[in-house]
Amino acid sequence: MSPAREIAFRVLQRVHGGGYATDLLRREKGDPRDLALAESIVLGCLRYQAQLDYLIEFFSGRKQPKLDDVVRIALRMGIFQLRYLDRIPAHAAVAESVELVKQAHKRSAAGFVNAVLRKVNRSPIAWPDKATELSIPAWMLERWQQQYGEPAAAAIAHAALEQPEAAINPATGRQQDPGAQSIVPLLEVQPGMTVLDICAAPGNKTAQILALGGRVTAADRYLKRLTDVPAEAQRVVLDATTTLPFNVKFDRILVDAPCSGTGTLARNPEIKWRLRASDLQRFALLQRKILEHALPHLKPGGRLVYATCSLEREENEDVISHVLAGSPVTATHLRLPGRDPGDGFFASVITVC
Repeated sequence: MSPAREIAFRVLQRVHGGGYATDLLRREKGDPRDLALAESIVLGCLRYQAQLDYLIEFFSGRKQPKLDDVVRIALRMGIFQLRYLDRIPAHAAVAESVELVKQAHKRSAAGFVNAVLRKVNRSPIAWPDKATELSIPAWMLERWQQQYGEPAAAAIAHAALEQPEAAINPATGRQQDPGAQSIVPLLEVQPGMTVLDICAAPGNKTAQILALGGRVTAADRYLKRLTDVPAEAQRVVLDATTTLPFNVKFDRILVDAPCSGTGTLARNPEIKWRLRASDLQRFALLQRKILEHALPHLKPGGRLVYATCSLEREENEDVISHVLAGSPVTATHLRLPGRDPGDGFFASVITVC
């Protein structure tokens, strides 16, 4: 049995149980080539999940609503290797998918998995709808079509199918997505300025601020999340949804708010299948509380940047309009996957006179 496929199978089961693929893959040990193939299979299966599920039905000849989870995962893995990856021997993709099912104590399904995978080919497929073709939940695609128009929505969904390019921030030496790199410059930090970085983990933006000469107080809810935040910052554990424990005001504040993450689907494809439209209001309530508690700590003439890696209006424009009620001057910035390099981001620059 290939270690790469065993890793991929294990990780995909844990993702199905609520884990995050990138975090789980990072914890795996083994030959770099096996780890690379496992990552390719895991992220590919998650990015193309809607297509793969349709192909299970297409090649089996019938709807498969009641497949056991492990059987469906093994079939997704097999079809992904057979149709989407090059240089994978077909017999290995089929035989090892069958073996994975047996090892998962689903021996009765082994014949079915073998029969379906032996029918898989690379002939063009007429997808049943646009959402399946772009491997995106229909409700999510419809929202983007309404907000950004059909061409932009299709570009966003298509970008979520691509492997993101690794990018290094030259100012910090840290790996950091180009979209994420674009947020800190909006603060216009000058050397010696005091900066409050709320929701700072994992500290990439903190490192950017420090590189500009800012004196940073970096806060996050849990101590373990502050581990990767640069030690040059004053690190504080706090719940940003409550009154903040500071008796000073700051020249600059960064609120990099927790969000749905719909701008990061290429990097975190499981979000597509986990998120529900009803979750957006839950995030928005959290974001409003954080912004409301941050604003009183901004000096007159200071600058606060509210940012998310979400593409959803509820978490972005609606949060700003609800909290600010139009009083401070704001400028907004939006990066869309498929139009701009890297992840999608929203940022609002808030200045207080």
